[in-house]
Amino acid sequence: MKRTPPSHKTARNLSEPAHQRLKTYALAASASGVAMLALALPAEGKIVYRRDNQPIPPGFVPSLFLDLNHDGINDFSFLNFFSATSSTLALSVLPVDPSNEIFSIGASYAAALPAGKKIGPKGMFQKRLGAGMANGLDGTCQGPWIHAHQRYLGLKFIIKGKIHFGWARLNVSCVYPHAINATLTGYAYETIPNKPIIAGKTEGPDQIASVVSVGPVSRRPHTPRAASLGLLALGSAGLSIWRREESAYDGN
Repeated sequence: MKRTPPSHKTARNLSEPAHQRLKTYALAASASGVAMLALALPAEGKIVYRRDNQPIPPGFVPSLFLDLNHDGINDFSFLNFFSATSSTLALSVLPVDPSNEIFSIGASYAAALPAGKKIGPKGMFQKRLGAGMANGLDGTCQGPWIHAHQRYLGLKFIIKGKIHFGWARLNVSCVYPHAINATLTGYAYETIPNKPIIAGKTEGPDQIASVVSVGPVSRRPHTPRAASLGLLALGSAGLSIWRREESAYDGN
């Protein structure tokens, strides 16, 4: 008995909606693939910048604390040491967390970086109690920050166990024997761990800067011992100031 070949009419009738469904599935799969690809791309960095205008008051203990990423944890402090009785003065920056570091010159001073300087893993960071910026000794002012306008501190600090880089911009003027005049005018940090930041740069390659005007930078009382640590961080110059100040207190 001769068999009748199978009819393709039903298949042709169903092919149109089937094709529509296949197109829909293909589009959905493509969109999903693009989304997965986007997720696989590395995250772009973002520089978070904050404009400021905070003086660093003179005294015997750190008077200004800097929380670079505003997570409620102070990262660095500034000590503007001044004693009218012994005419001694010294400006220094100290890491609050001992893991934080300051871009430095030699063994004593924090570098007064110009705009455009790269701050990153290859920077000259040194672990220490603190770094001197300017000081007054023997009738003169010394240090890289004595007449600094719009100069930058290079900063290395820790966020949730990971290294980040940032900068702080300051204006400093030293006229012996008056207290050092220092003002913090802004600061920024890179959100991607271990990624360099350029001094003075306020936004990433493809990002809009996050500019926030803020109130006073964190201030909190500190023990007198912190003043001694700040002076000792200056090396031999700071040690001389510290000894002179101790003698003044003893009445010698």
